[in-house]
Parts: sequence; C-alpha cells; structure tokens
Amino acid sequence: MNEQDAAALVADLVGDRAGEWDLAGRLPPEVVAELAGKGVLCAEVPAEFGGLGLSSVDNGELTATVGSRCGSLRGLMTSHGMAAWTLLRFGTAEQRSTYLPRLTSGSLAAMAFSEPGAGSDLAAMRTTIVHDGQSVVVDGHKVWITGADYADLLVVFGRYEQGAAVVVLPADAPGVRIEPVGDQLGMRAAGHADVHLDSVRVPADGLLGGAGLPVTLLASAALGYGRLSVAWGCVGILRACLSAVTRHAATREQFGVPIAEHQLVARHLAELLVAERSATHTCAHASRCWDGGTPETVAATLLAKHLAATNAARGAASAMQVMGSAGARDGHPVARAYRDAKLMEIIEGSSEICQLALARHAVAEWS
Repeated sequence: MNEQDAAALVADLVGDRAGEWDLAGRLPPEVVAELAGKGVLCAEVPAEFGGLGLSSVDNGELTATVGSRCGSLRGLMTSHGMAAWTLLRFGTAEQRSTYLPRLTSGSLAAMAFSEPGAGSDLAAMRTTIVHDGQSVVVDGHKVWITGADYADLLVVFGRYEQGAAVVVLPADAPGVRIEPVGDQLGMRAAGHADVHLDSVRVPADGLLGGAGLPVTLLASAALGYGRLSVAWGCVGILRACLSAVTRHAATREQFGVPIAEHQLVARHLAELLVAERSATHTCAHASRCWDGGTPETVAATLLAKHLAATNAARGAASAMQVMGSAGARDGHPVARAYRDAKLMEIIEGSSEICQLALARHAVAEWS
C-alpha cells in the first residue's frame, strides 16, 4: 500500500463522520482496528516489520490527510507512530522483531512522557524504572497521554540510575491504571488519559537500549517524530478550513454578492491560503531533511512545528470569522479545527519552547 492508497482508505473510513466521533468522544473500534491492522497509523515502519515503509515526506502527506479528516485520529496516529519510531531507534533487533509487527498488525501503543510536574521540562520527571533481578519495576504518574485509553502497549519514559530509560509494558499489566481525561477542549476522541503506574513489574527485556542516557538524548528522537507529525497534522487542519470556508464564501451572499467578493473577507481567504502553503512547504523541507538525515533536521523540525501550529491556530480563527454562525456549531469541521488547533500550539513542545530553541539555533548559526 502506498501513500495514495492509504489516504483513500482513510477518506473511505472517516468520510464525514468525524464530527459525530468528536461529540461522542470516541473513535469507532472497527475504524481504528482496520487502520492499525494495515500499518497506516505507523506508516514509516519498514516493510520487513509489516509496515508500509513510507518516507517522511509521504507519511507527512498521509498525516495531513488524516488531520484534515479527523484531528483525534491524527493524534492517535502521532502517538502510535512515536512509539514505533522509538522502538526502531532504541530497540534491539529482538525487540524490533517482537514489537513492531504487533504495531503494524493491529496492536496500539501510546507514548508516556508528560507528568504533573514535567511537561516541557522532562528532566523533572519523577517516574522511576528500577532493575530488580530479571524484572524492572515502574512507578509514576503520567498525564494527558494521547491514545492511552486505546492502547495495548505503553512506551514509558522514566528516571533510571543516573539518567533515564524507556520501557515497553502492557497497558493491562498489574499496577497500571488508565484514567480517561474528561471535558477536553479539542481532539476529544483521541483517547487522552492519565496513566498511574503503581509498582508495575515487567520482564527486563522490555527495557529499550540507551538506558542510563540523559533524558534529553533519549527523548529527542521521539519528540522530533512527534513534532513533525503534529506539524503535518496542522497542514491538514488548514486544508480542512480552506475547503469549508471557500465553499461557504463562494455561496453565501450578503449585500447582493458572495461574501468572497468583499475585500475584508477576501483578505481572510488569502491569508488562509498563504498559511497552508507556507506550512506545507516548511513541513516538506523538514521531512526531506529527516529522510536525508541532514544536520539541519532538528532545527527544520522545530521550525515546521512552530510555524504550522501557529498558522493553524490563526487560520482556524480566521476561518471561524468568515463562517460566522454557520461554523459555530459543535462538531462542524471549522469548529473542531478551531478547538484542535489551539492544542497544537501546546503539545509536543509549546510555541514558547520552540521559539526558545529556534532562538538558540539562530544565535549559533548567524552570530
């Protein structure tokens, strides 16, 4: 299956049902099962593990397609893809052979980073991973974990000896309690949940490579993947807004002409197009860097995430302004975009964190 086939499958399965899912706060199990079972939710996993083996560029366009259809499904795709990428990056040959075929054939995984006192400051995480004979014991509390309420596996980051480590554990292991987050602003069906880990004992072979490294080194690969996935998802948000608002502006008449002919409305349409085009090109550049493994990848990914998220939030607000009451109903594509886009400026590195990192990059490169 190539990117176009996967996108067609997403379009067929999602259709115009995302508004219903958003209101219900739940994705249909059969839709998730089919996409997960065909490897669509972690499409960069190589074919040898049952994946589609897509490049970052092609997977990015697929992610944008998912994001334009359903932000919650895109959120699940991002978390699942981050888990798969972490296994590819840090798993041993045996771990990759054990877990990755599961993730491309129907099992779902969620990445567990954030804690009550450790969001942007991951070095402040308090979850611990401790060796005990042939096992490791995990204790901690993770919050707002995307996809955790759907997950079969949890990929958990925690403190380990003098550094950090990553462990894969079953979501139904004794001592794991998953508590869904209620009354969410956006991405209401993405399965966000708090995860409580109370002396969870799992075999030591669930501990991925790199144990003991600083948390920033361990987290960078997964966060980079997540940021780029979110950025492409924001491209999808902008495309959904463009689709809805241009149709509306071309047919809604005020003062005897379509509102698209009013200059101030036309300005909104133009700015929305510029936002989508600039986000698309910035994301494509970052994905080409990712595929090529260039030294520019980190900065390009940060730039893509920051620009795309900022554009999506502003673009969705402009779309809502043009739609007026027609887009102000809960479940409407633009209403969902307006709520979802705000979260994009927060997750996987807030806009402020991205700006700080980009400022450091600017000083290093241009001073």
